[in-house]
Amino acid sequence: MKLSTTLPTAKSFWSFNMEQRIAVLGAGPMGLAVAYQLARDGHHPIVFEADDRVGGMAAPFDFSGLSIERYYHFHCISDHAFLAMLDELGLRDKMHWVATKMGYWYRGELQAWGNPIALLKFRGLSFVAKFRYGLHAFLSTKRNDWKSLDHVEAIGWIKRWVGAEAYEVLWRRLFDYKFYDYTSNLSAAWIWSRIRRIGRSRYSLFKERLGYLEGGSDTLLQAMRSDIMARGGEIRLQSPVSKVVMQDGVIRGVEVAGNILAFDKVISTIPLPYVSRIMPDLPHEILAQFKAKNNIAVVCVIVKLRKALTENFWLNINDPDMDIPGLVEYSNLRPLEHHIVYVPFYMPGEHPKFSEPDQMFLDKVRRYLKKINLALSDDDFIDIRASRYRYAQPICDPGYLDKLPPVALPVKGLWVADTSYYYPEDRGISESIDFGRKLARNVIA
Repeated sequence: MKLSTTLPTAKSFWSFNMEQRIAVLGAGPMGLAVAYQLARDGHHPIVFEADDRVGGMAAPFDFSGLSIERYYHFHCISDHAFLAMLDELGLRDKMHWVATKMGYWYRGELQAWGNPIALLKFRGLSFVAKFRYGLHAFLSTKRNDWKSLDHVEAIGWIKRWVGAEAYEVLWRRLFDYKFYDYTSNLSAAWIWSRIRRIGRSRYSLFKERLGYLEGGSDTLLQAMRSDIMARGGEIRLQSPVSKVVMQDGVIRGVEVAGNILAFDKVISTIPLPYVSRIMPDLPHEILAQFKAKNNIAVVCVIVKLRKALTENFWLNINDPDMDIPGLVEYSNLRPLEHHIVYVPFYMPGEHPKFSEPDQMFLDKVRRYLKKINLALSDDDFIDIRASRYRYAQPICDPGYLDKLPPVALPVKGLWVADTSYYYPEDRGISESIDFGRKLARNVIA
């Protein structure tokens, strides 16, 4: 192992980073937001990323000639941090808002969903169940204080409001096919935040409006990357940090490719399950807290079709023959040459299904889509791929935030966070940007 007394950059060490030597681990939206804010405040961060591209789960890939995210993303009118950054980077004119539709596949039938009229017409629920469900959804969008829900278990909370009938039809499969064995111990505050975000994307009771960025998330990611580098920051791809070096309770640097690079501060935004692997010298009680956190994995299948599946952006699914709670027809939000459908299979990473070959998921998706739209044939499938992400989403149990270590760890110069830390908000680009920028300001304060 070699010890570098200088950082191997085009500039000399002292002229490059005389103020503070700051390493940022991870070039997902949060890591980029940290580096973006540091660079705008006159510092010179160096971002280390294991992948060959920036973006994390928002990163694109080449889908037979189409550059598109491996995992779907959309934007709501409440995504203030995201929209503010578009303004700063001169990208607001590339943002477009679209009136989208939701649907529900239930009992082998495609029904409208997502507004009061659709709820009243829904075939499969009594009037009382519809009323209770609608009241709960409406009041959830009006609630601002989540503290009273923080230590409440989600399923019990939902059942008390909507009743057993509506829970069974509209909620149970979402829980069963996303959270599996973790279903019975989820935070009501966390679930409430998901209901509220979608509910507040409406510009009337009857119309939902979601947004997309021209070129997808990569338009923003590349603009952030360019801004960071133009202000003296650096982004090193395919450069995983194997160890964060600390001594006597103080950060000394990071180990990359066998070399130890000296840093005064390290800000980690990688998924928490990786923290204990690269920071084995943390206090044992801190390591135990990180190791105790559970995560959901995802196998996300993306399909390119010659014809539309439905007219909906979001399609909820309750079908005994389909082990998914829903799918996203992305091209009904962002106009594209062909029709694009995302079908995510969520499950705990330790579940046997996660080790199944991609072909099993691809075959399922072909079968599911042809069941939903009988007009689809094998010839309508232009391309189909599967992507996997082991730590796609944290499992947030009641009182989740209280069980996390503090962001500023008891090692001088070390901060650790990922999407878990903006609980009860669900993971999202806007939330990551907002948290990352605030974290950067706190580090320098």
